[in-house]
Amino acid sequence: MGYSIDFRRKVLEIKKRDCLSLGETAHRFGISESSVFRWMKRLEPCRFRNKPATKIDMELLVRDVELYPDAYQHERAERFGCSQRGIGEALKRLKISRKKNFFPPESR
Repeated sequence: MGYSIDFRRKVLEIKKRDCLSLGETAHRFGISESSVFRWMKRLEPCRFRNKPATKIDMELLVRDVELYPDAYQHERAERFGCSQRGIGEALKRLKISRKKNFFPPESR
């Protein structure tokens, strides 16, 4: 978990007030120098990535799920030419649950 905005402000305020270097500030508060440097650039933590969601066409994925509801993620990944994890993340974004078992249950 990250540091609160109040703590970040306090660290930067004391750094400026006491004319401390990055290393001195980091040592004083028991944090890394890279944290202090990052906070100087941007105080608030980044909430979202500035990146397109995926190379997978979501409409095609929804259609694929409708056509092949029992397909496994690795089968979908082969059809879409991407990784199984990519398919899993795309399904999660679409709020579609994944197929749980790779092997069917044994008959009694």
